[in-house]
Formats: sequence, C-alpha cells, structure tokens
Amino acid sequence: MTHAFHKFWLKITAIGIGSFGPLFFLATMPATSGPIRWSLDLLSWPLDGGTTFDHPDTLFLSALTGGFLFGWGVMVWCLSTWVYDATPEAVRKSVVVGVLAWFVLDSAGSVTSGNASNALFNIVVLLVLIGPLWVAAKPDSTKGLTT
Repeated sequence: MTHAFHKFWLKITAIGIGSFGPLFFLATMPATSGPIRWSLDLLSWPLDGGTTFDHPDTLFLSALTGGFLFGWGVMVWCLSTWVYDATPEAVRKSVVVGVLAWFVLDSAGSVTSGNASNALFNIVVLLVLIGPLWVAAKPDSTKGLTT
C-alpha cells in the first residue's frame, strides 16, 4: 500500500461518511424524507415500511445526526488534504480509530434498540470506509504527493 493510495482512500472514506449528512438533513422535512426513511427501514430489516419520521424528536435527532455526519466527513477530507502529507500515519490511525469507535457504539446501540440487522450492515460499511487504511503504507512512498 502506498501513501498516495491511502490519501485517495481517505477521500472515499470522507464521502462515505459525509454523504449521509444531507440525507438526514433532508429527512427533517416530510417532502424529502423518503430516502432516509427507506434506508432506515432497510437497515432495521425486514423492509416493511414501518419506519416513520413523524415525531418532532425524531426530526430533531435527524438534524443533529446529519450535521455530525457531514462535519465528520468534511473533517476526514480536510485531514487528507491539509494534514496527511505532514503526518500520514497519525492521520491514518486517527481515521481508523474514529471509524472503529463509530462501529462499536452504533452496532451496540443497534442491537440494544432491537435492530441487530444494522450491526451486520455496519460490517460492510466498516470494511468500505477503512478499506486499505487497515495496513500502514510503505514509509518511502510519500515522495511526489501533492495537496
């Protein structure tokens, strides 16, 4: 694995995390809540149309979640752009630990809330978000990187 590929994959990770932010934001308005309602219905398998966004507390939580996810995705993108070249291993480890922290808490909460199927989906998301970042890059592969 090279530093250049890690830097590229960090952008994939940033998009993967941040792309959920606008979906959760859109879910705060009835006219645009369809995609996230369908996603949550799928993640809480079986797909039965039972997921709603009718309660104001759910709308508020969706707004908060959207903001956190979008901000986290932007932060990972900025780390890949502005910090990675100076300290690639620290950035890689920080993102891996952050994604693992999300995975553990989200999966545990999914199980305790009666949505264990989401923990299985989380495994796939974990593998995609971290991908090649599991393994450190070769130390001499930073030459020629640009921001």
